[in-house]
Amino acid sequence: MSTNPILPGFHPDPTICRVGGEYFLATSTFEYFPGVPVYRSDDLLNWELIGNVLNRDSQLHLPRGASGASRGIYAGTLRHHDGVFWMVTTNVDEIQRGHLIVHASDPRGPWSDPVYAHGTIGIDPDLAWDAEGTCYLTWKDAIGDCIAQARIDPTTGELLEEPRTLTKGTGLAHPEGPHVIRRGDWWYLVTAEGGTHTGHVVNVARAHSIEGPFEPRPAGPILTHRSTTDPVQATGHADLVERSDGSWALVHLGIRQRGSFPRWHVNGRETWRILAVLATPDDLAGCQ
Repeated sequence: MSTNPILPGFHPDPTICRVGGEYFLATSTFEYFPGVPVYRSDDLLNWELIGNVLNRDSQLHLPRGASGASRGIYAGTLRHHDGVFWMVTTNVDEIQRGHLIVHASDPRGPWSDPVYAHGTIGIDPDLAWDAEGTCYLTWKDAIGDCIAQARIDPTTGELLEEPRTLTKGTGLAHPEGPHVIRRGDWWYLVTAEGGTHTGHVVNVARAHSIEGPFEPRPAGPILTHRSTTDPVQATGHADLVERSDGSWALVHLGIRQRGSFPRWHVNGRETWRILAVLATPDDLAGCQ
């Protein structure tokens, strides 16, 4: 893995999608306004800032001053479906309203005002569509400390069923950051575990249905630098994208640690990438 991030400095919680030959990537922004920058690339290496998703007062309400530190917009998911870009995220200062969902025909904007998925108390939401066009919302349930899921109407935020538990994780701390991705006959559930510092890992499970049951990867995490001396630490919170040649790339956050935790990673949580992660679904799941 490279020791050079593709987005240096404060660029945590990357999420990515591809449309034709173009890649689009967004990150979380916490207490900063405007929220959720969107970047465009042709090669997954060189990125151009093309706008911010949440750039109007009607979209984003944030606390001011020191009281807002590390609050605001947490990790989200950027997706493209049937010609429309969708972004779902959580404003933790409005967490009781549920996750917020916006959409746009152009990733440069303008993006819609948000709708809220009431009854989804948690963080790190994801959107995915099955072959019939049904949309699923998957998120870290803050009450049950698990990964939850429900069918949803993304245009209104209305849940179409009671949420279900997909997984409580593999036994490491804090299962979060879910992304549900389809390839062939399999659905893959990508999650983060181990906390957001040096214990951070990327785990994968798979199932024949988007609703599970999901089988964990027997070989363990697909990415972690825990218990190593690698200069890039806290690697986790990943998203996957299929390239035009059928191979896959993974984007994830990491830090270049300086001194002891938690004081010194002076550039913040940055975004890295790994190319050609897998050639077949079994490579990702580690299953026979």
